Amino acid sequence: MEPILRIRDVEACYGRIQVLWGVSLDVYEGQIVTIVGPNGAGKTTLMRVISRVHKNTGGTLSFGGRSIDRQSSAWVYRSGLVQVPEQRGIFGALTVLENLKIGADWRTDRRDIEKDFEYCYALFPRLLERRYQPARTLSGGEQQMLAIGRGLMSRPKLLILDEPSVGLAPLLVAEIFQVVQKLKRLGITVLLVEQNAKQALLIADYGVVIESGKIVLSGTAAELMSDEAITAAYLGRRRDIAAGLL
Repeated sequence: MEPILRIRDVEACYGRIQVLWGVSLDVYEGQIVTIVGPNGAGKTTLMRVISRVHKNTGGTLSFGGRSIDRQSSAWVYRSGLVQVPEQRGIFGALTVLENLKIGADWRTDRRDIEKDFEYCYALFPRLLERRYQPARTLSGGEQQMLAIGRGLMSRPKLLILDEPSVGLAPLLVAEIFQVVQKLKRLGITVLLVEQNAKQALLIADYGVVIESGKIVLSGTAAELMSDEAITAAYLGRRRDIAAGLL
């Protein structure tokens, strides 16, 4: 089985400062793959490289069996690789409905677009209630729901979520993670970048730990969660993880 996303020996720089060093990763269709690591580890840079917002200086990337090394961010977006950025990127002056429409602005299948609106509203009922409000009037959690909903309106094959839990209250964090699980059940592949490592790995199939621009650990989520050395170094004490499972 070929991965939907294949990354090999990717390197990236900002000017003369190298941020990524030989990163390799496979993501398979239908998986939730979680990337965890400390601030400044290179997680967001890697996501920007995958979505072609930032160009890699070495290595190769392919999506759906096709090389994307020379492709634009618009091309990969329309091919089904969609990123929801850490800062959400919503348009505050536009309404919720207008923001969602932007996610589907390149599509021509109008009948299916209407079905996707219904699906987004079913997934996030608060967006239906607030569909005519300016996006800037939404709470932080509602803005995150809107950002994810807009991503879904583009019919993604792979959805990248960059730190979706940042700044949210615990109950909203739990709600966002439940939505991610629903997306998997619908067959959407998810690449999840999170500082909330324990909760992210609880819903993931596969996990990767990135540190100083390099992948230092990888394996199934169960393997990472069960390794004492890994949990002590990256995920906190075992009793904390056990509490998170209750």
